[in-house]
Amino acid sequence: MSPQISPSILAADFARLADEAEAVRGADWLHVDVMDNHFVPNLTLGLPVVESLCKATDIPVDCHLMIEDPDRWAPQYAEAGAGSVTFHVEAAAAPVRLARELRALGARASMALKPATPIEPYEDLLPELDMLLIMTVEPGFGGQSFLDIMLPKIRRTRELINRHGLQLWLQIDGGVSAETIERCADAGADVFVAGSAVYGAADPAEAVRRLREQAAAATEGSPWVHRH
Repeated sequence: MSPQISPSILAADFARLADEAEAVRGADWLHVDVMDNHFVPNLTLGLPVVESLCKATDIPVDCHLMIEDPDRWAPQYAEAGAGSVTFHVEAAAAPVRLARELRALGARASMALKPATPIEPYEDLLPELDMLLIMTVEPGFGGQSFLDIMLPKIRRTRELINRHGLQLWLQIDGGVSAETIERCADAGADVFVAGSAVYGAADPAEAVRRLREQAAAATEGSPWVHRH
């Protein structure tokens, strides 16, 4: 799969979300961080804003739910129009059931892992998912520095995906920039959430294009591609 870029509106102007979505035309996804001030120590936006945003843009919306009780709330984001809904395994009571429910509602089912959460205990869940998100910062705030210690975890996850022959996207979120995206692509990631690296640029759409080009070049030379 070609690398995909998902600009994070956490770094955008919340008063102009429709315009900010238009500013990244050409992006593969629009990443929306939903935080409840319980699972993470920050409060962002919720279901009504996501529903409005889905109607205001033709870029598919990628919802990352950093919330408690996703078993109850995540399906509503699929019903609101999100093309992909990510729940945290640390918060989900029944991740397999939830993933199946999201798929049944027409959304891609994605599961996120905090930096300290290992991938290995969840190997058997991977076939139930369309995407796995590895956090490369502690969730809760944008603009944090990329955690290099996550690169081995990305590699191990890619090896598991390839071993099982899955068409599972591997997303990373946190500190993605022109300085870090190539290392992540080389390690095995193929979907990249970028906030300030896109919305802090003079031309956000051009920033998306350049990040995708960098990731594609790094992927082309990566050993995991040729081993698969």
